[in-house]
Amino acid sequence: MRKERVGAGSREPGAGTSGASTADSRLPAPHRFGVAELHGGGARVSIIPALGGKISAMELGGRQWLWTSDTIPYAEPVDGASYVETADSGGYDECFPTVGPCVLPSGIEKYGGLMLPDHGELWAQRPAFEVETLGDAQQATCVWTGRRMPYRFTRVVRVDGSGAVTMRYSVTNEGVPRLPFVWSSHPLLPLTPDTRIVLPDGARVRVYAEHRIDIGGALAEHRWPRITVAKKDKKKFVDFSRPDAVARNYACKLFLDMPVGRAAVEEGNGARLEVEYDAREVPHFGLWLNRRGWTPFKGSLFRRARPYLNFAFEPCIGAPDPLSDALIAWQEVRWLEGGETRSWTLTWRGGKGDA
Repeated sequence: MRKERVGAGSREPGAGTSGASTADSRLPAPHRFGVAELHGGGARVSIIPALGGKISAMELGGRQWLWTSDTIPYAEPVDGASYVETADSGGYDECFPTVGPCVLPSGIEKYGGLMLPDHGELWAQRPAFEVETLGDAQQATCVWTGRRMPYRFTRVVRVDGSGAVTMRYSVTNEGVPRLPFVWSSHPLLPLTPDTRIVLPDGARVRVYAEHRIDIGGALAEHRWPRITVAKKDKKKFVDFSRPDAVARNYACKLFLDMPVGRAAVEEGNGARLEVEYDAREVPHFGLWLNRRGWTPFKGSLFRRARPYLNFAFEPCIGAPDPLSDALIAWQEVRWLEGGETRSWTLTWRGGKGDA
């Protein structure tokens, strides 16, 4: 077993890494911050500790699945800044204890009135970081410490000889009062004409947000994948498993109640990305679809930037994005008692699908 630790303030990439320890404008943007790479069974995962533990690449089944922005560059994160305006550079981030920025309701013991930032706290801090080689497997551990609430959040990413990528999560309430939270994985993938999203048929879908499309507004309910779209005075069922064909320009955020813990994306030539988990531990699934329907840019930057063609494919705990709404409007929040630890696991695999 080989192990190296990388402290929260260190610039060293760590064992099994490639990249530079200081910025170099001649290098691709991710490598300016130090990139740790895990390999096994043909899979590759690249992690940037300095950027909140962002996963910048996830190659499975011979395909690099993650989307990268051509407008927002990799940059040192700033706590409390707008994620979508400054850090939405692509890849795979973790959102905790909220996704949307919010102020917690006054009735919450100790935390009433607390302001939580856009996409949570994790993306804006460098975690303690450790890389290990264990036989034919490599793994990297990120540990974050809460800034506004007393918690410890851990993610262990393991790539083994089979080519599977396993992500083991745990969060501990290190305070006494119980702590409310939502968590969401936040992998961004490119939206293409071949994209097919495979989710459980008939699963309940609730609308959180819509842009340039009418699917009933917030809290409207549908059954996957047939969603009612209103246009002018007409309504029709549209198959959202093929998001590129839904409309020319639109965006929406949906949440599914998952009866089983399995979801997949299929692309051209039968490429398939699948994630599995225990639906009792991770009961929700967030799906952000953006076919040129939404952008954070304004003014001249808006005119220069190309509209997004991407989607977020998000196993999650609690819904919707703001913790305040999960507490009050949706009542889909999760709680940690003082000293309690909650754990869950995602397993990602690549392969061939039916497309």
